[in-house]
Amino acid sequence: QVQLVESGGGLVQTGGSLRLSCAASGRTFSGYGMGWFRQAPGKEREFVGTVSSSGMTTMYADSVKGRFTISRDNAKNTVYLQMNNLKSEDTAVYYCAAKLGPPFVSDRTYPYWGQGTQVTVSS
Repeated sequence: QVQLVESGGGLVQTGGSLRLSCAASGRTFSGYGMGWFRQAPGKEREFVGTVSSSGMTTMYADSVKGRFTISRDNAKNTVYLQMNNLKSEDTAVYYCAAKLGPPFVSDRTYPYWGQGTQVTVSS
């Protein structure tokens, strides 16, 4: 069982940066692949990126590639989403999710989810 708590969201201007954190409970965090997803108002939840259990492998949606970076610190049971050059279309609630083994793009494969943190990008 893993419990996830996101933090770091807020209001930022276009072109600005934010770093989201996802703190996980549990002693076996290093065995979980992690994903970040987001959901904008009136839209379905969409994939943002993933990081492998070791932190060595990451994958990103085309819409965020080159602007967002996912990392993790297994000693701190925390995953990060560094978001740079933010655009208005990045406005959404951001969720982290966990699953044993390798991370996948599909949100349906993740049994554990955080409560989400709001990111609002204003022009």
